[in-house]
Amino acid sequence: MRAAVLRAMGAPAPYAQSRPLAIDSVRVLPPGPGEVLVRVRAAGLCHSDLSVIDGSRPRPMPMLLGHEAAGEVVELGAGVATLRVGDRVVCSFVPMCGHCGPCARGRPVLCEPGAAANARGSLLGGAMRLRDGDDAPLHHHLGISGFAEYAVLSEHSAVRVDPAPPPHIAALFGCAVMTGVGAVVNTAGVRPGESVAVFGLGGVGLSALLGAAACSAWPLVAVDVVPEKLALARELGASHCIDARTGDVAAQVREATAGGADHAIETAGNAQVLATAYAATARGGTTVTVGLPAPDRAFSVPAVSLVAEERTVKGSYMGSAVPQRDIPRYIALHRAGRLPVDRLLTHTLSLDDVNAGFDRLARGEAIRQVVLFD
Repeated sequence: MRAAVLRAMGAPAPYAQSRPLAIDSVRVLPPGPGEVLVRVRAAGLCHSDLSVIDGSRPRPMPMLLGHEAAGEVVELGAGVATLRVGDRVVCSFVPMCGHCGPCARGRPVLCEPGAAANARGSLLGGAMRLRDGDDAPLHHHLGISGFAEYAVLSEHSAVRVDPAPPPHIAALFGCAVMTGVGAVVNTAGVRPGESVAVFGLGGVGLSALLGAAACSAWPLVAVDVVPEKLALARELGASHCIDARTGDVAAQVREATAGGADHAIETAGNAQVLATAYAATARGGTTVTVGLPAPDRAFSVPAVSLVAEERTVKGSYMGSAVPQRDIPRYIALHRAGRLPVDRLLTHTLSLDDVNAGFDRLARGEAIRQVVLFD
């Protein structure tokens, strides 16, 4: 099959010239026990992929990238009980064993074997099912490796979904929508009439905005540095839009929300933006951080404010989701017109154009781009 392989991190931009992702011929092995073979129909470009390309989130090399994908099950490994050939699936980038402590406590995104498998670049059971032209193994990206015509996954990395959404829309639910909407619904627990401020309007941030609008949050404040993204946020339900290049952003949010946001959601993956979001949060409010800054970045707060103002800071990984529960219900909300996530799709492209797509993403010129496969 054809696939986009990253052999070394840290290539300089523009990526259309340095071409860190090589479009190679890759051999995919049959699925083993508890695994499935999926024909990939669409795969989204995400900042988490870009963070591996530029080296800010180191991963074992070489690796076949891509973690936001949708497709169709075409082969089952031994013992697969939850899926059938022909099922339409959305991929979930943390394989969840269902048996470890976090899984047993209802927090499967913190699955310990799943996290270990993702860190070492293997599937949940430890196998690596990808080989390059020299028959050397290639690492899996977050158990998916979606920038390819086929993917072998743990059955716990695939969620059966309604076949109605076209693949280029269904793929968005595997990362951007699950993470952004989940941060609002699961992590923050936004209730109608509570104020929300979203910092950063990429695919995850605008998904959070859509989730807050669906929860009837008010006021709903959008913060970014790109005017076009702010204009789209206004169309998607934001009551106030703040250009972060001008003035005291935290003060502007506090003014728009009459004293501070009940929930400030940071999706930019930037420690300074997180500090601004905290400063814009109301007394008794919650600051939720979704973005993934570089591992050496630190964030500090006035310690007394946590007690004297009963403030809360919460991390939200993958939207604190239960994918088997959340992805189908978010798709149902989309079909009902409550989550117009199709508005987030700005570009479709071929696998050959994936490097140029990451240039576009790095420059902030795209919200969500999706590679389409025939």
